[in-house]
Amino acid sequence: KAMCSGKLQTGLLVVSYFVYLLVGAAVFQALERTAEKQEKIAAAQMKEAFLQNFTHLTVAEMEQFMKNLTEAIQNGVYPVGNESQLEDSNWDFSNSFFFAGTVVSTIGYGTLRPKTAGGQIFCVFFALFGIPLNIVFLHRVGKMLSLLCKKLGKYLHEKGMRKKKIKFLTLLFFLATGILVFLCLPSLFFQMTEGWSYSEGIYFAFITLSTIGFGDYVVGKQPGRNYFSYYRTLVAIWILFGLAWIALLFNL
Repeated sequence: KAMCSGKLQTGLLVVSYFVYLLVGAAVFQALERTAEKQEKIAAAQMKEAFLQNFTHLTVAEMEQFMKNLTEAIQNGVYPVGNESQLEDSNWDFSNSFFFAGTVVSTIGYGTLRPKTAGGQIFCVFFALFGIPLNIVFLHRVGKMLSLLCKKLGKYLHEKGMRKKKIKFLTLLFFLATGILVFLCLPSLFFQMTEGWSYSEGIYFAFITLSTIGFGDYVVGKQPGRNYFSYYRTLVAIWILFGLAWIALLFNL
């Protein structure tokens, strides 16, 4: 009975966690998308005006243009190329979901952030309840992983191995498989998908999973690269299990 209710609790926790992220993503999208579209239109108009007059601009006007351009880029609007960029929103659903995930996991890359007053206030409350939920969720996943660990230990104990040696070996096993599964292999994957070097991949994976999240490298953000459709969702799942693995390591 206890086992059954435990499974039910875990199931409920997983479902409510993902529902929380999905609802959050939808709200962020609703709050931020229109403001972003206006920003993009303004940037496109600014570029048009510049291209029409750039032969006789004063130094002051030029300075102002540079200032506006820098601001647009910092806000994630790149007025490069044609109008098709107006269609690609930074706040489409997969980006919003990815953003919601980086909020509750406290990674906070800072490349995508809410700019409307509503979005910012919602972000505060979303994080306030989302971060504890995320901790509970990771703890639960870590617990499930440590049960595997116990099973492994039990098996080795039956084979006649000493307790201390078992503890050392299971820790080593989880450390080695974790480094392989969460750092080495994903870095290869990033190298192929993002065109980074292998060391940049390792650096990105570590900065992400340690929740430092500088935001100097972020997945799925390079203009002109073709990413497959569920790429960022896949990365979000990798982050989740990577964080759970780190939580487990601390537990062990």
